Amino acid sequence: MSLIIRLASAADAQLIADISQQTFYDTFAADNRTEDMHKFLTQQFTKGRLMMEVGTPENTFFLAFDNTIAAGYVKLRDAKKPTALFPFNALEVARIYATKEMIGKGVGKALMQKSIAIAKERNKEVIWLGVWEKNKRAIDFYTRWGFVKFGECDFLLGDDVQRDWLMKKML
Repeated sequence: MSLIIRLASAADAQLIADISQQTFYDTFAADNRTEDMHKFLTQQFTKGRLMMEVGTPENTFFLAFDNTIAAGYVKLRDAKKPTALFPFNALEVARIYATKEMIGKGVGKALMQKSIAIAKERNKEVIWLGVWEKNKRAIDFYTRWGFVKFGECDFLLGDDVQRDWLMKKML
C-alpha cells in the first residue's frame, strides 16, 4: 500500500461528506436502532452540514489515499474544549475515519501520526478526542497511542442519548 496524506480543501468537501456518512454507518449501524441511524444521517450528520465544515478556520482536514483511492480522513478542530482542559493549549481530533476496506492497513496510524505532528507544530500541550464508550476497537486504538480517559459527555444519535468518553494525550 502506498499511503499519501494531504491537506484537504473546499474542493474535497463532497468526498469528505461521503466518507463520513458511509464510515459512520459501517461502524455504528449494527449496534444502534435503524430509526436512530436514519435520523442521525438525514438530520444531524447530513452531507450539507459535513460539507460546510470543510474550509472553516477552526477545522483542518487531512485526507488519506492509497494511490488514488480515498482511504480515510482526520478532522482536527482548534476551537472549544472541555472545561477540564482549560489550563492547556489543546487540539481536538474531532474525527478520525478509515474506510471499511482500509481498517487494519495503517490508515488510522498514519492519520494519528499526522494529528500529533500538527498539534506539536501548533505548540499544543494536549491532543484530545471523544469516543463512544461501546466502541472498544477505537478505545483500544487510542489507548495504544497513550490516550487516557479524563471525562464523559453526552452524544445524541437520533433520539438515543449515548455516552462518549473524553480521552487526552499529553504532548
